[in-house]
Amino acid sequence: MTWQRPVIAIIGPTAVGKTAFSLSLARNLNAEILSVDSRQVYRYMDVGTDKIDGVTRRQILHHLIDIADPDEIFTAADFHFLATAAMERIARRGRVPLFVGGTMFYYQALFGRLLTEGLPTDEAVRSRLQRETEHLDDASLHGRLAAVDAERATALHPHDRQRVLRALEIFEITGRRPTDLFREKARLCSPYRPLYIGLTRPRGELVHTIDRRVREQFSAGYVDEVKWLLDRGFEEHLPSMQGFGYREIVAYLRGRISLEEAIEGDIRSTKAFARRQMTWFRKFEPALWYDVSCVDQGRFLEEVTDICQRHLKEV
Repeated sequence: MTWQRPVIAIIGPTAVGKTAFSLSLARNLNAEILSVDSRQVYRYMDVGTDKIDGVTRRQILHHLIDIADPDEIFTAADFHFLATAAMERIARRGRVPLFVGGTMFYYQALFGRLLTEGLPTDEAVRSRLQRETEHLDDASLHGRLAAVDAERATALHPHDRQRVLRALEIFEITGRRPTDLFREKARLCSPYRPLYIGLTRPRGELVHTIDRRVREQFSAGYVDEVKWLLDRGFEEHLPSMQGFGYREIVAYLRGRISLEEAIEGDIRSTKAFARRQMTWFRKFEPALWYDVSCVDQGRFLEEVTDICQRHLKEV
């Protein structure tokens, strides 16, 4: 049986408390944190993505934050490459990589191998697809993939035309969803053995936390941050600017909605995102789930530290 590297990941919906808990766990494990957040990869987008402050990042090293400009397209494949390299560097320094964040398809790209290496290719099929779809815009091409494999479409940005076409090629050749083939391949050859530590809160409490956090962001200069980005040419059509909060503020700055409508829209979008996260995360395994609203924090940290240390020592 091929050896698999044991790794730890903290998952859960937005605003559940992953960041605070991860800092305490990182201290206990002598760990460095790898951010699994598709928004925090972008520079200059700090308030709206709740990035950890610079002082804390010097005390506990963080990776995969501020690695792309807002006008760059950053894909799950990019995350896979950079996260793998970061893990190796962390391990060489005798420290533990700790994954923290809520971007579902980044986890799958790394631990589920949502990449296409080793899957069948056919130059004739690829050329035909390119000819058939060259008149389609990105959104229409992405919709074509969504019609046959909604999960794979969710994992790819509509502007990532190359990988959308690759997924359609795989479907044409095999007659099967790329998502299913990736899962089978992952079971056979994934080099990692993740243990997911899942954090939850009662829905009402989480909704209240999201509401409070969004309003705190707006009070902390969120609107000024978005205006600064727009003033420097990072326009609203960019993938980085399509996230909840940013798109509502752009609409406010363009005069399409009021400030309060922007705040309420951000809150609604964030709540909907949290629901989608939990739908996906329930499929992750093996996972240990904890309701952090009803645990003794000291005992909880001690228990999870012990579980993680035992997992990391398993061969």
